[in-house]
Amino acid sequence: MENMGKRPFRYLSPMIDRVLQKKMVFIGGPRQVGKTTLSLQHLNPASVRNPAYLNWDRSTDRSMILRDEIPLNSPVLVFDEIHKYRKWRNLVKGLYDKYKLDHQILVTGSARLDYFRRGGDSLLGRYRYFRLHPFSLTELAPHPTGDDIKTLLQFGGFPEPLFSQKENEHRIWQRERLVRVVDDDIGGLENVKDLSLLTLLAELLPSRVGTPLSLKSLEEDLQVSQPTIRRWVQILELVYFAFSIAPFGAPKIRAVKKLQKVYLWDWSQVEDAGARFENFVASHLLKFCHYVEDTQGHQMEIRYLRDTDGREIDFVVLKNKKPLFAVECKTGDRALSKHIEYFRARTNIPAFYQVHLKQKDFGSEKSGRVLPFATFCNAVGLV
Repeated sequence: MENMGKRPFRYLSPMIDRVLQKKMVFIGGPRQVGKTTLSLQHLNPASVRNPAYLNWDRSTDRSMILRDEIPLNSPVLVFDEIHKYRKWRNLVKGLYDKYKLDHQILVTGSARLDYFRRGGDSLLGRYRYFRLHPFSLTELAPHPTGDDIKTLLQFGGFPEPLFSQKENEHRIWQRERLVRVVDDDIGGLENVKDLSLLTLLAELLPSRVGTPLSLKSLEEDLQVSQPTIRRWVQILELVYFAFSIAPFGAPKIRAVKKLQKVYLWDWSQVEDAGARFENFVASHLLKFCHYVEDTQGHQMEIRYLRDTDGREIDFVVLKNKKPLFAVECKTGDRALSKHIEYFRARTNIPAFYQVHLKQKDFGSEKSGRVLPFATFCNAVGLV
């Protein structure tokens, strides 16, 4: 893969630069996705030793913040993990109101930042929140090769395992990340009595990717009630470990209405090749939706299409509650799925794509286009 040893500027950097001219910027997203690295790219030099980078976990920085002894030699100030302070909202509000004329302020931290920022309105109108995603194919390789896709599928889009490309270190990283998500993010966020069972749930989810999530099956495996499992899944979503999508309904089909499908932010945890590719595509679509929401303000959704007879299309992307396109995932470049033909005649979805990992490209968006995933990314403008 080209320039694998060099960390490229992230896709959010240009938008962050523009917003910082007017407001504070908060950067959220999953643990170890590169939020601190992205923040440092807006400092010169881009180093944690830069005096303008203040980390609440460092006692010296913490004292400087509380005593209002902020170094003011840099036009940009970065505050990392400051949400761990109980009165952080009022503190950040005071810092912004005092320094906004001469300095730009960027705030980042763990996955809990998104949760804690929602309480109260003291910061209303003073910041924009951006969700940073793992590397996608479009961001990593503007002109991707088959090897690029293979590497991304194998190691995932999180920077550390992706850029090291060492299988042993990748497995260790996955295990350590799960421990930190459960102990640090969830342990400090929610009152969960049995974190060991929640950890087991997180370990079971990769085998459930690609099919509607059965709470009854998980209840049998974990010996925990379905309402508790539902709450635990929601907690895993809050800390950017997993995300779920709901079914898409249409008047002319008998669509399933309640069953959710769950995917992981780290698709490399999914062992089955077909399910991993489906999660890979889902993650790219979620990144696209979050980018449009965070930069343009449109309401974006991902859903899946399934009727009571079992016919299914993996994803439907909606913009302001109207479908933009549907996507079916196949590992091979086989003939167009009959399910696309069926739903095309019974829904108002304007474009259907069947994406795969091979070379063939045929058909049209209106009738159903079969095409390589890399071509699809460019066709619909994924980031």
